[in-house]
Amino acid sequence: MRKRRESMLFSVAWRVLRNPQGTIAVAGLIVLLVLAIWAGAISGADPLQGNASGRLLSPSWSHPFGTDELRRDLLARTLYGLRASLEVAIGAVALGAAVGTCIGFIAGYAGRLGDAVAMRVVDALLAFPGLLTALAILTILGPGSRNVAIAIAVFNVPVFARLARAQMIVEKQREYVFASRSLGAGPLRLIFVHITRNAIAPLLTQMALAMAAAVIIAASLNYLGLGQRPPEPSLGGLLNASRAYLQTSWWYALFPGVLLAFLLLCLNFLADAINEATNPYASNRR
Repeated sequence: MRKRRESMLFSVAWRVLRNPQGTIAVAGLIVLLVLAIWAGAISGADPLQGNASGRLLSPSWSHPFGTDELRRDLLARTLYGLRASLEVAIGAVALGAAVGTCIGFIAGYAGRLGDAVAMRVVDALLAFPGLLTALAILTILGPGSRNVAIAIAVFNVPVFARLARAQMIVEKQREYVFASRSLGAGPLRLIFVHITRNAIAPLLTQMALAMAAAVIIAASLNYLGLGQRPPEPSLGGLLNASRAYLQTSWWYALFPGVLLAFLLLCLNFLADAINEATNPYASNRR
């Protein structure tokens, strides 16, 4: 069974990489991860210190992205802002997906009263827009990247819970579940060992989409000043700070905006590629 699970994951990964969108997405995300992880070595500058010879300098060999109004290197600030966005998005989606999937799987398997109660709570959370929910949570917890991640995770819980519940309701009627139960498998083993590997495909697609949504929400909150606290850099914060200099320093907003757009493009391409790799109907339409 373990070899079968590994071969299934390898098959999905291979189909994703064979898809042109998947190839672009994976290559782009690897490049972005390298830029984020080694931001200090690549930029060679401190994102918090204004050591440039002048303010709002245009792009040059010494400052490829130019400098800001406080003589800080924009390449360093953009790459460190990218790192902050990825950290928030990955942490928030991982937490929200884990909690939501567990709730959905257990509710779908248990059925009846437990399912009804859990889904009514989930429906109540789904009634509020994601950004509004995040604003409400940040009003209570205060600004900061960790609180932004918590807010985005709370927004993702009901989405994954509904999707996981739907998958569980379908899968628990399969013959392999009845066979495993007759051999003595308990509920937790059935849910998290046997059923999970067959119900995980749409959840992977949703994770890629949730990452894109998390990046947008985090950037929006940073733009509003509710995320990463100054002088720490963030992509949304850089876009907000550049508004006053759009007519004279076009590069200030261009490079963070392009990097943010490219990140979102890669995540959406990855979601499409995973969907086509795991969904036979999507594959047949190609």
